[in-house]
Amino acid sequence: MNPKNIRPEEIERELPAAEEDGFTESTPGRPVDEVARPAPAELDKLKAERDMLLDRLARLQAEFENYRKRNQREQTEFKEYAVSEAVRSLLPGLDSLDLALKNATEEHSDLRQGIELTRKQLLDALFKLGLREVGTQGQTFDPQIHQAVEMVDTTEVSDHQILQELQPGYTLKGRLLRPAMVRVARNPNR
Repeated sequence: MNPKNIRPEEIERELPAAEEDGFTESTPGRPVDEVARPAPAELDKLKAERDMLLDRLARLQAEFENYRKRNQREQTEFKEYAVSEAVRSLLPGLDSLDLALKNATEEHSDLRQGIELTRKQLLDALFKLGLREVGTQGQTFDPQIHQAVEMVDTTEVSDHQILQELQPGYTLKGRLLRPAMVRVARNPNR
């Protein structure tokens, strides 16, 4: 079909009817703003609804952010708890290696060197996970990190001074994993 041969009445038939799209055409002599402007009461209602929806959106975003942070914190705590239980289960093995070294008769035997190496490797791996030994030598008894197994009467040191460590205590990432078992001095003169 040649565009020069098209008659105006054919153009009207070929175009589809206008859809209801919410737009209004301006009438001759009136600007578009006057035709599309809602009433003041309806405008106030729409503004209130918009404000309510924006407030709801802000609250939902804050709630979601709190949920995300809480979930991340719980996952971290669960991971640390799982690590602490695994480390706690390895401590008796470490104690056994210490006992074997303490009771070894020959100072430079191959067996002793093997036990020392195994103990060192185990301790290095546990230290990488955050395990730290609780200090006891020369310290005052602290019930938060020490467990008194025996009170020894003596006048040689001050009262509540740790005399001997019977079993080492450990912390994991700043939290007490196992208290150190100690003998504590009881000095009646001080």
